[in-house]
Amino acid sequence: MSGRRRRSKVLEKLKRREQRYEKERMMLTKDLSSERAVLEEVFDRSTLMTIYRLMNKGVIGEIYGSVKAGKESKLYWGKDKEGNNLAIKIFLTVSAEFKKGMLVYIQGDPRFTGVRRDTRSLIYLWAQKEFKNLHSAFEAGVSVPKPIAVLRNVLIMRFIGENGIGAPLLREISLKNPGKIYRQVLANVKRLYRKAGLVHADLSEYNVMIWKGKPVLFDVSQAVSRKHPMANEFLLRDLENMIRYFKRLGVAVPPIEELFKKVTGNVKS
Repeated sequence: MSGRRRRSKVLEKLKRREQRYEKERMMLTKDLSSERAVLEEVFDRSTLMTIYRLMNKGVIGEIYGSVKAGKESKLYWGKDKEGNNLAIKIFLTVSAEFKKGMLVYIQGDPRFTGVRRDTRSLIYLWAQKEFKNLHSAFEAGVSVPKPIAVLRNVLIMRFIGENGIGAPLLREISLKNPGKIYRQVLANVKRLYRKAGLVHADLSEYNVMIWKGKPVLFDVSQAVSRKHPMANEFLLRDLENMIRYFKRLGVAVPPIEELFKKVTGNVKS
């Protein structure tokens, strides 16, 4: 079978899975023609072959439907060969809108040197960066999705949610005990800094899910090493977002200077 026929066959298979998911689950909000257009955008030739390789390796067993779409990436629900739920995050290689924005989180990070500036290379590095950040955080005991694999612009994680429905965001749920959630989020930020050596750098109620009564931090592609020259600035911004959100819920949050000290302690940046 020629390479072109093989790619066409894989694309048709993916489209059929997407259509079956729409019909059976009724979870997608877009009509079929619109979803096809998005598939054509997401599954360019390189991405399609990357997914094909992940399927051949047994990392991905099934791909169902789109869970979340943004300018930078699209998240799909899938399963591995054993039936475990997967979150398949595809970074859009055809979009260069966030190219400039990502550089500040890469440059100055001692883990990444000799960065190529072309869009595709940056996006591949961005996916690798999120995988490394997830791995470091998960190994440190931070509540994040478990990383499974990464290849080019495709990142595979454990799915946080049930039956293809993602866990609600912190901003979407009414908390019975906001003070408890605040303390749990702070504990995760502290563990991320001290044990994983990372600062989230984009922490807010939009990047925390609530699953089984506990917070789960996600979207860590921009997280930086605490040795990054702007790490303290990013941490202060994360803490300011926490203070703003939880104060609004009536939680007695200490001043930012005290929070900063609680997180960093005597750990050298």
